Amino acid sequence: MADVLTMRERWEQLLGTKTGCLTASHIQPLFPISQRGATILINAAVFATPEITKQVTALQPGQKLLAGEILIAAHTDTPSFIFGKTGDEVAGFSGVTFEGEVKILSNVWDLFSLNDYALRLDFQQLTAGRQSQPIPEDVSFRGNVDQIFLEAGAIIQPGCIINAATGPVYIGKDAEVMEGSLLRGPVALGDHAVLKMGAKVYGATTIGPGCKVGGEVNNVVFFANSNKGHDGFLGNAVIGEWCNLGADTNCSNLKNNYDEVKIWSEDKNRAVKTGLQFCGLLMGDHSKCGINTMFNTGTVVGVSANIFGSNFPEKYIPSFSWGGSEGMQTYDFTKAMATADRMMGRRNLKMTEAETTMYRHLFDQSASLREFHFKLSN
Repeated sequence: MADVLTMRERWEQLLGTKTGCLTASHIQPLFPISQRGATILINAAVFATPEITKQVTALQPGQKLLAGEILIAAHTDTPSFIFGKTGDEVAGFSGVTFEGEVKILSNVWDLFSLNDYALRLDFQQLTAGRQSQPIPEDVSFRGNVDQIFLEAGAIIQPGCIINAATGPVYIGKDAEVMEGSLLRGPVALGDHAVLKMGAKVYGATTIGPGCKVGGEVNNVVFFANSNKGHDGFLGNAVIGEWCNLGADTNCSNLKNNYDEVKIWSEDKNRAVKTGLQFCGLLMGDHSKCGINTMFNTGTVVGVSANIFGSNFPEKYIPSFSWGGSEGMQTYDFTKAMATADRMMGRRNLKMTEAETTMYRHLFDQSASLREFHFKLSN
């Protein structure tokens, strides 16, 4: 999820139909798809817009939609093509050129750097022709009231200030903004999410469904059911699902010398340039950190890591790591899954067998990364 809608939800709304996901083999069981006839394959990293969708649905079998070198979509009437190796089959399709604007998630940091664009896009799509719930009289707001939308059951407590002059503010179903919170758009608070008392939220920020967030956040994307419930700063960051940031966790998003931020790339096995001056924490699903944790600029944390202790931990923490600046070890897989199950149980959810299998794959896949980076840091 970047923005209010997920990439998939945005495509489904504009296409008016359900979609399937073709993904990596260890993730595919989470997204079952059935073999059918003619199928339109869509690049899931491309932001759906009405203009792009119109041309996608107009594609004929054997055609592909391109924006420069970006493949947006292809229409195939060969079902086996979807489930086998793609090879050069799409390369042989006849190209149709899309001349309009195309936004695409090319890097993980695009999730927050393109969030301003995405929030404005989604606000327009979700609220068109609909009536917001009324803004309470004891809530102050600035800007056009049409840029503030409260879904059914949304609660904004007294003393809150909403500035929609800088961008739209969307409050989801049964979400709560507690007393004294300050919101500066564009901001989205997902269904059943909670913004804690006195929180300061700068755009462009998305707080996903079921999240609890407090303190100061600036241009952050929280995926669903993650918590940053206390004071501390988080900026230009991405937090996956089921994460928990302990009280007074602080994350740098700017280097002291104002230089470009580099982050560790698992694909390239080296630090890569982001082209950004501001880049904070990038944390994978089910990772946790203890109270008073400090993260350096451009820190990357994998899946299901547990971080604690004083001083700055390493700027790259592989999946299933346990420890901090004083040393790291492998997080026992069974214990990691037990912790994940307990956290999910608090939301009346349970990890599926397919999810456990996926995490086991990630645990095994990241073993060599842990071995290499632990030797460097310990």
